[in-house]
Amino acid sequence: MFRIPIGDFVETVIDWLTENLSVFFDAIKSILESIVQGFEFVFTLIPFFITIPILALIAWRVSGKGTAAFTVIGMLLIKSIGLWSNTMSTLALVFTSTFIAIVVGLPIGIWMSRSNTVDKVVRPILDFMQTMPAFVYLIPAVYFFDLGKVPGAVATVIFAMPPIVRLTNLGIRQVPEDVIEASRSFGSTAGQLLYKVQIPLAKPTILAGLNQTIMLSLSMVVISSMIGSGGLGDVVLKGITQMKVGLGFEGGLAVVILAMILDRITQGFGKNTSKSRK
Repeated sequence: MFRIPIGDFVETVIDWLTENLSVFFDAIKSILESIVQGFEFVFTLIPFFITIPILALIAWRVSGKGTAAFTVIGMLLIKSIGLWSNTMSTLALVFTSTFIAIVVGLPIGIWMSRSNTVDKVVRPILDFMQTMPAFVYLIPAVYFFDLGKVPGAVATVIFAMPPIVRLTNLGIRQVPEDVIEASRSFGSTAGQLLYKVQIPLAKPTILAGLNQTIMLSLSMVVISSMIGSGGLGDVVLKGITQMKVGLGFEGGLAVVILAMILDRITQGFGKNTSKSRK
């Protein structure tokens, strides 16, 4: 059977982009590097005995005493096994990736909700982004941005952005039609309808998308340690390559604790938003 050289075509496109758009990719690299370093500087600058109470207070306010207690115990455990700086590095990368995913994904989700044509075009792209093996994203990221935290952030954004796009689209589309008609009858413009009616009512669904984006970011950050993104993923990778079971377990445990804390906090925001609507 005739072979279709899809891989050769992709390599040709990647090579062309690398050679002709190097200035563009260097600019993106500088911006992303500044954002990651900014988050990392803030997280590492604040001492652990201040960071932990702040996280615990946030957890208590949005998710209750149980989550606050788990946050304190979990973060103290991370500090006690000597992985605090790695955790803050991972948290910086997750925050950067989530921030970019929100900035890019929210407008796309809103656009999809307002146009069935855009929805039909973007949906297969999101399917492709979510189902493509995560390791594949590392290859073009390294081509364009070399090794380090930036290609890790780029690969993480691509892998983790679909949920926020999908659920923003879904949340806005699920706003009851009678509410929309009532708003229009009172003279709401398209912008007022979107920002004062549809987005507030869709906020629980959008926050669920944010929760999934954060979880996917954490999983991808660990994978991206293979291209030098550092953080807890680097600890897990060392455990694998050096056959150090204990070290790998400690790194994995820190990832689980961080994931559970972020998950409970973002879920708490979503539940509080739902209660306020009622």
